[in-house]
Amino acid sequence: MAIHKCHCLFIPPHVLDHLARNKRKDVRDSTRLTIQQSQLSRTRRSTKLVSMDRFAPAAPAGEGARIVYDSEKTWQQRVREVRTENQDPTGEKSVDSVFDFIGLVRTFYRELNRNSYDDAGADIIMNVHFGTKYNNAFWDGDELTFGDGDGVIFTDFTQSLDVVAHEFAHGVTQFTADLEYNSQSGALNESFSDVFGSAITQYVNGEDAGTADWLIGDEIMGPDLYGESLRSMKAPGTAYDNDIMGKDPQPDHMNNYYTGSDDNQGVHINSGIPSRAFYLVATTIGTQEAAKIWYHALQNLWATAKFNDAVHVIAESARILTRDGQVVPKGSTQAVRSAFKAVGLPA
Repeated sequence: MAIHKCHCLFIPPHVLDHLARNKRKDVRDSTRLTIQQSQLSRTRRSTKLVSMDRFAPAAPAGEGARIVYDSEKTWQQRVREVRTENQDPTGEKSVDSVFDFIGLVRTFYRELNRNSYDDAGADIIMNVHFGTKYNNAFWDGDELTFGDGDGVIFTDFTQSLDVVAHEFAHGVTQFTADLEYNSQSGALNESFSDVFGSAITQYVNGEDAGTADWLIGDEIMGPDLYGESLRSMKAPGTAYDNDIMGKDPQPDHMNNYYTGSDDNQGVHINSGIPSRAFYLVATTIGTQEAAKIWYHALQNLWATAKFNDAVHVIAESARILTRDGQVVPKGSTQAVRSAFKAVGLPA
């Protein structure tokens, strides 16, 4: 069975398209370069897929070792290895930050009894300093890659735990539900990454549903966008509203579901609907408890699952986890149903 290895970008294409039409030349230039490189990376990815799918052996069981490469501002991955497991910090901010963040992400998943993104101990490959003023980060089916940002609109993507955890979660999804990256299955894919990105950030910072900001990507906003974010799980549609990025198009209810063709039929846009449902469940039973339900459900979904499928599977996961050793509190199933009903998805 083929695995759907998505080229999952952190900055959505509709945001980049808006930036590419900005009246400021520096914003247009850096954004157009980012778009061009993203397209080139996607083309290279299709060639890489043929080779890897046909000849690559299964990953041996291990500890999911971290390996960081410096792209040295080229548009290539794995240019120069700069840090691996059990080595001292390099003193280079991007290298050490992403190495440490992945360590925290790995610990979170180990507590869910998961060993690396594939649950088979695959090494975790990270590339930093990718490209020139590259305003994005991505998971390409095998490894994580981070740009430095242009320093005006976006800053170094390795400095955000949200970004690192979000992109790693795409790998987890790939090796569980393998959700196809378009329409509702793609929106679920993006939502699961935001769910685990936020849950991991709260886990690391000692926050709970009441103290967390529920913002995704606020740490990478440059000086001209300080105070904005890419998405809000608490209030989709309110993350940003400015002349540079435009207005956040995420709906918070099925009544406003995006039906256009942009963004792979709205994978980043419509993800706000299930993400809002997660927020509502987290405020009722706790973020980490809700994350356990979503993780259990992710292992029981399938590639073409739609929103209604996810509602039923997540509610069933809540029921199972309530029954089996009371992993989550009583009332969790009802909290899930209520949350999805509130966003227009009755169970």
